[in-house]
Amino acid sequence: MDRSGIFAGENPFAIARTWLTEAEATEPNDPNAIALASVDPDGLPNVRMVLLKDIETEGEGGGAFVFYTNYGSAKGHELAASGKAAFVMHWKSLRRQVRVRGLVTREEGPPADAYYASRSLQSRLGAWASRQSEPLSSRGALMAEVAKVTALKGPNPPRPPFWGGFRIRPVEIEFWADGAFRLHDRFRWTRETMADPWKIARLNP
Repeated sequence: MDRSGIFAGENPFAIARTWLTEAEATEPNDPNAIALASVDPDGLPNVRMVLLKDIETEGEGGGAFVFYTNYGSAKGHELAASGKAAFVMHWKSLRRQVRVRGLVTREEGPPADAYYASRSLQSRLGAWASRQSEPLSSRGALMAEVAKVTALKGPNPPRPPFWGGFRIRPVEIEFWADGAFRLHDRFRWTRETMADPWKIARLNP
């Protein structure tokens, strides 16, 4: 175990989950927020904040990071087109961050249904009403659409077919912990394919 709390032989998904759990006790807002990066058809990057909803420590490739969104959004189109994404998760209170790069697949099965059902009714109706990333004439138009959806879908709306999860299966995970005099601790897990074992390296700060 390094003094930063990183054990080089440990499952990196387990480390990420442990760090997130610790951040939940110290961060004032949204400890699960990640800055998600994708690229448009011209290769121009886009970055936005989304909320990470699960860190899987098992499954294909040994684990994954999962978030949910509207598939018709800009990020939805970009992720579907490239099949790749990157994100960084940073906690100022702990002076730690996690960087991830990997391959993206959709999650449209029972986990997506279960997460959608766990959201507040207002959020579920909002998912139906919002044509995410498209131009909006006014706030009033959006609220009118929410009212329309409420009347049509009732108190238990199903998950929209255009809304669900994305699962990022990493080929690279880097853990960073702040160190005195900017002598930070950095450890990177890399692999060529999901079937390959992780290669672990300590990096210069």
